Amino acid sequence: PTIITGAREGMLISREETFAPVMALFEFGEEEEAVRWANDTSMGLASYFFTKNVDRTWRLLENLEAGMIGMNTGNASAAESPFGGIKESGYGKESGKDVAIQEYMVTKTGTLTLSGHY
Repeated sequence: PTIITGAREGMLISREETFAPVMALFEFGEEEEAVRWANDTSMGLASYFFTKNVDRTWRLLENLEAGMIGMNTGNASAAESPFGGIKESGYGKESGKDVAIQEYMVTKTGTLTLSGHY
């Protein structure tokens, strides 16, 4: 696994859909700035965030442009929910109830982990 600290806008890691054990850490001042950077890509398979603020959780779920969103977890999918991305990360979803009917709709899956709750 690799962690890239001090990542900056314009770095290749911020524009590619990297399928590897790598995470880039970007320092930001405002939530809106972080969302803008996260969405400033042609890809949209998954996004992840960690916060204790419930209001921020719902804002990020709504505003992040990704097909799957991990909220306070590194897992952005579940067997019973649709798997897939948006933008150039794909159209349509795999699995999940009634997915074939909504194949070309933009959908999001949010997976939330609360500390101490299983």
